[in-house]
Amino acid sequence: MIQQAVATVEPQWQKELKQSFTRPEELLRFLNIEPQGLEADFAARDLFAMRVPRPFANLMTKGDLNDPLLKQVLPLKEEFKQVPGYVADPLAEHKSALPGLLHKYKSRVLVVFRGGCAVNCRYCFRRHFPYQDNNVNKAQLLEHIQYLRDHAEVNEVILSGGDPLMAKDEHVAWFINELEAIPHILRLRIHSRLPVVIPSRLTSNLIDTLASSRLKAVLVLHINHANEISDELAKACRSVREKGIWLLNQAVLLSGINHELEDQINLSEALFAADIQPYYLHLLDKVAGASHFDLPETDALGLYQAMMAALPGFLLPRLVREIGGEASKTPVLP
Repeated sequence: MIQQAVATVEPQWQKELKQSFTRPEELLRFLNIEPQGLEADFAARDLFAMRVPRPFANLMTKGDLNDPLLKQVLPLKEEFKQVPGYVADPLAEHKSALPGLLHKYKSRVLVVFRGGCAVNCRYCFRRHFPYQDNNVNKAQLLEHIQYLRDHAEVNEVILSGGDPLMAKDEHVAWFINELEAIPHILRLRIHSRLPVVIPSRLTSNLIDTLASSRLKAVLVLHINHANEISDELAKACRSVREKGIWLLNQAVLLSGINHELEDQINLSEALFAADIQPYYLHLLDKVAGASHFDLPETDALGLYQAMMAALPGFLLPRLVREIGGEASKTPVLP
């Protein structure tokens, strides 16, 4: 009997990922912006590759070079500036316990599950991270599993990257199944920006896998501006919450993008309307090439005091910075 091969249907999110903009000229023309005269900016693409999915580009305002979403992803000549204090490894994490495994906090282990991202944010603190030395295959992930078995103090695993949701649903499900066999692992946290830029990534298979696991699942999104929350994303997030999966958001405070009080109020309100809990507001990690996004700490504190007066406590994210080698995030208090 001749068996016919079953064709594999490519998920919608992977199709959309393949259609991403990788050249600034193409993105600007899509936005009805003339790219001529910006060649010096575009050269920064050689420092850090550009990738912008079309669903994210669709949220940008046509004709506006100062659109807050566009400014997060468009290469600029300022990235060439060498500013004292801005370094390649601001969080001192380029050395790891195992390739792709970071044990920075006693009870939590971070796994660089996938090295690639769906979108390359120009302020990324891992824009210089040696992913080539930390890309892991299934055999190496099994080494991570053994490491977790040997460290009973760990009760939470964080999947990060890159972006962990660049992995296929079945690969995520396989790893979760391995984690479930370790009794002292109680929680799984997934940090991802992919659903923000391609909402179709929140597939029913992925949601069901997380909802049916014995591990308490937490999905931490990375949304910096209210305009990033499309109707499609909000609908998907409500479906996630209905399944009992926690949704948190961490944002980065970025000069010229979300540093005004109105920006932060609108972000918190839009997050909560989509069933996402505001969690962290990070001061910029001082990574080389991103100094132009930084905001003076005095300005950040002034903004946060205004946020405290304008927002109810449950909509107020914690203002924090991350310091390499410290045992936790460091609160930044007025």
